[in-house]
Amino acid sequence: MDIIDILLSALRGAFAPEAAVYALAAIGLNVHFGYTGLLNFGQVGFMLVGAYGLAISVSTFGWPMWVGVIVGLLCAAVLALLLGLPTLRLRGDYLAIVTIAAAEIMRLVYRAEFANDVTGSVYGLQQFANPFFELNPIPSGSYGFGRFSYSDRDLWVMILGWTLVALVALMVYLLVHSPWGRVLKGIREDEDAVRALGKNVFGFKIQSLLIGGVIGGLAGVMFAIGFQSVQPDTFNPEITFFLWTVLLMGGAGRVLGPIVGAWMFWFLLVLMDTSLRQALSAGYISESILSPSDIGPLRFAVVGLLLMLIMIYRPQGVLGSRREMLLRDR
Repeated sequence: MDIIDILLSALRGAFAPEAAVYALAAIGLNVHFGYTGLLNFGQVGFMLVGAYGLAISVSTFGWPMWVGVIVGLLCAAVLALLLGLPTLRLRGDYLAIVTIAAAEIMRLVYRAEFANDVTGSVYGLQQFANPFFELNPIPSGSYGFGRFSYSDRDLWVMILGWTLVALVALMVYLLVHSPWGRVLKGIREDEDAVRALGKNVFGFKIQSLLIGGVIGGLAGVMFAIGFQSVQPDTFNPEITFFLWTVLLMGGAGRVLGPIVGAWMFWFLLVLMDTSLRQALSAGYISESILSPSDIGPLRFAVVGLLLMLIMIYRPQGVLGSRREMLLRDR
């Protein structure tokens, strides 16, 4: 096996457009859980409405792309209000139940036959981001070296994606280091004490859910632009648990935690995928033991095992501190 080739492939995966999408969505989840202690198990739902808000606006209604982006973010904001208003006055586990159920209900509704004229049903919507790619200033070709190379199209999406990640991370940094952010951390540690100081705990929770949800919607918009395609079954519950993996690996309650977690997650996934495929092709592993179709599930199993080890030996993640993981029963 070519070790250098494997490492270059893994590095390429760590900075690919998909990693930027996961980093964005995990930043929103970090606002919810890392700073406020909200158990959101349906972040993929915010991604879904963001992505479809853009796709439906452009494909179905023929609106400009910039309008579609605004619509996608507004849809995520409305979803946050619909989920938060009836649940955030109750214990935190109610939000967990509602969010995971809502995300799955929306996926099923968007793929239903009666929604075909609007959402494209199970086939989804395609080719709605052409105006973005028409603005690509990068000459056609491949950039990089060996396996660590990107097409002009991917590079253009990466520039947008990682720029958004940097801007959103900066915004979150400024927010959590403001008096507003200190109230969020107080709610995470002991919301009764914060309430005793005269703060509107419910109002701050709604604001946190709204901001994190809109960031998740932005990740969905970025996903839709990068792939020029959205299908309901892409936004399955597994994505939310991958985002939790990203957040916990990097460190909850740290601005850079979701970004580092996304790099690690995709580096390890691609590393395992490339290593196993090269081992199979070189004959180091017999196909009677491992078939090519088993590589996809196996790589997630290995990443899951790594997450278990991290939770045992460093539960705060790579960048986190143990006190940031404290979450009182609400």
